[in-house]
Order: sequence, then structure tokens, then C-alpha cells
Amino acid sequence: MNRDYPDRPFVGVGVVVFRGDDVLLVQRGKPPRLNTWSIPGGAQHVGETAAEGALRELLEETSITAEIVGLIDVVDAITRDEAGRVRFHYTLVDYVAEWRAGTAMPGDDVAVCRWVPIAAAETYVAWPETRRVIRRAQAMRHAPGAPGPGAR
Repeated sequence: MNRDYPDRPFVGVGVVVFRGDDVLLVQRGKPPRLNTWSIPGGAQHVGETAAEGALRELLEETSITAEIVGLIDVVDAITRDEAGRVRFHYTLVDYVAEWRAGTAMPGDDVAVCRWVPIAAAETYVAWPETRRVIRRAQAMRHAPGAPGPGAR
């Protein structure tokens, strides 16, 4: 099915990965979001859970492996054209994870991947929903009973 003017939403999966006081961001290398900064993620495949898809996308896009520690949120990304018709519709399932192994190297549809100090992440990311998801992931990390950085 075509992603422009779809018959149904597409499911996207993403992961906010922390390593100490840094968060992993990617700069998209292909349209439609060419050159924009975001969290690693992409389309969920048939037969995989959302969490499996998020970890697969993370590995494909950055060569990083991580351990998911929680579900952050489900975000509706709906873009309408000038006539009000739905041009794009994604349901995004975002997880929070802690880095386990690997050196960040761009792969798949990513031009650049970079560990960024958490305090600077919002200067990279333009979409307000992604900024909100990163803030929520950070809060989840520090919630009572949450696994701390480096926990297994």
C-alpha cells in the first residue's frame, strides 16, 4: 500500500535510548523527513512485536543494541493536505531503553547518528511530539522503582 493517502494507518516503532547522561538521536537520510533529527525507528514488520520492531530498527539504523525498560507512549502522526485529506497517517509506538552494546554508526535510512547530552536534545529535534517523548522517557528513567542507567 502507498504511504501517501493511505487506506489505513501505518504502525511505526521508535526507541529513546539512553547511555548515561546522553540520548541517541538520528538524522534522517531519506525523504520524507530528509535531514531532520529524531529517535531511531521505522515500520513494524508483520510477525514481530512492536518491541521487537523497535530493537530491530535501532540495530539497523545505528548498530546499537539496547534493553527496553518501558513503553513511553503511542503517538498519532496525521498529516493533512491543503484540502484536508489525510496524506500520511502513522501510529507510533515509542519505547525507552538503556544502551547495552555497540558504537553508533549510521545505517539503513540514517545519515548521522549521535549521542547527545540529554539537556541538548531539544535543540536538535524539531517535532514537538518527539521532544515530548524524549522528556517523558527521561522522567520514566528517574521515576521511583525505575531501573537506573546501567541497570540490567
